[in-house]
Amino acid sequence: MTSPTPGGDTVLRIEDLHGSLRDPVLDAMNFLNEVVSRYPEAISFAPGRPYDPLLDPAVITDCLTAWTDHLRRDQGLSEPQISTLLMQYGPTAGIIREPIARSLAEDEGIHVPAEAIVVTVGAQEGMLLVLRALCAGPDDVLLAPSPCYVGISGAARLLDIPLFPVPEGEHGIDAADVADAARRARAQGLRPRALYLVPDFANPSGVCMTVPARRELLAAAGEEGLLILEDNPYGMFRADAESTRPTLKALDTDRRVIYLGSLAKTGFPGARVGYVVADQRVEGPGGSTLLADQLAKVKSMTTVNTPALSQAVIGGLLVRNGFRMRTASLAAAAFYRENIARLLDALDRHFPEPERTARGIDWNRPEGGFFVVLSVPFDADERALERSAGRHQVLWTPMSPFYIGGGGVRRLRLSCSAVPPELVDEGVRRFAEFVAEAESPAVPHSMATSISAVGRG
Repeated sequence: MTSPTPGGDTVLRIEDLHGSLRDPVLDAMNFLNEVVSRYPEAISFAPGRPYDPLLDPAVITDCLTAWTDHLRRDQGLSEPQISTLLMQYGPTAGIIREPIARSLAEDEGIHVPAEAIVVTVGAQEGMLLVLRALCAGPDDVLLAPSPCYVGISGAARLLDIPLFPVPEGEHGIDAADVADAARRARAQGLRPRALYLVPDFANPSGVCMTVPARRELLAAAGEEGLLILEDNPYGMFRADAESTRPTLKALDTDRRVIYLGSLAKTGFPGARVGYVVADQRVEGPGGSTLLADQLAKVKSMTTVNTPALSQAVIGGLLVRNGFRMRTASLAAAAFYRENIARLLDALDRHFPEPERTARGIDWNRPEGGFFVVLSVPFDADERALERSAGRHQVLWTPMSPFYIGGGGVRRLRLSCSAVPPELVDEGVRRFAEFVAEAESPAVPHSMATSISAVGRG
């Protein structure tokens, strides 16, 4: 319903809008994109975004030139054809599917035809497309780790798709727990449609699945009839530069894995280019198609297509680096590897043993990625974050909004990805002062405006 105000303007009631708009999880992304500007003097361990000095605007022109040269030299396109490709709407599924397919083969050992790829406006659109296509009725549910990346939980909320939690342990989710969750869902009259997860350095937890656990998960998914949505934004950022672990998609022998790729962390987020690998067959009255073709139908009614100029820049980045994102990401990977080591060292110095154990403070030690998760002896909630920012000028992320159905109240996330190296130790020093204050029962609760503090970047 609507109602007029004295001035004649129309006013909408929030209760009459979709219920997801009252869900705090939908405030999450906006917070992490804005938190630095809200507290400009604070050292921020909150957003999981790339480090600004790694992003050189001059690269944009170089990449555009590389892409147009590639089209001219290798594809044989004329100048009018190149102009149309760059300036017009273009095909819904994207204009850089072939370079992405080559990159996947080079970097990850994933061999799929270009036709199985849909280029998306970030990985977030890919999630929406896949969920909309897969979940056909009110009984369809998505299994997901708890804690879980809020981009997928928010997308599911927008589409009225229930989430069914799978507990996450020190090394990710366990195949037996996935099978148990699927069976419990069926016992409630639900259809577990797919499992979402980030096997490498998950957001928010930073955990990484072992190779045997990946194989066991694929086997369990096959037995339970589950598809797997594998999200992989951080896989190239291992602490050990020489080691790699195969993606689930690389281990996939029966096309059970739908792969969500992002070129935000390895390229740059401003391009907003992601992709979905959906090589599953779809049978229908009109014959057999790829799931990617069905996703393109959904995309044609949402964003129509991914901006051609953004695709051209990323395509040029791939061309310049021999279609290897690992090559393009070498400097970034080295930076993140060093910064997470700095963060862990600083935590050890400012929270030495045995005192930290006695105080109930602990954290994990990820093998790469952006995130470290701490357990603390107080509620790491929005009011605590407000005090930390205002009194100690240091930001972090509460973990509780990442949990499906509640939990994580005394846990928080530190992200090292966007922090200048020279500020890591000072940031942890300020954080340690905040923790010491928060442990005291005499600390009053701030009544400041609440903040929802989670998200991808």
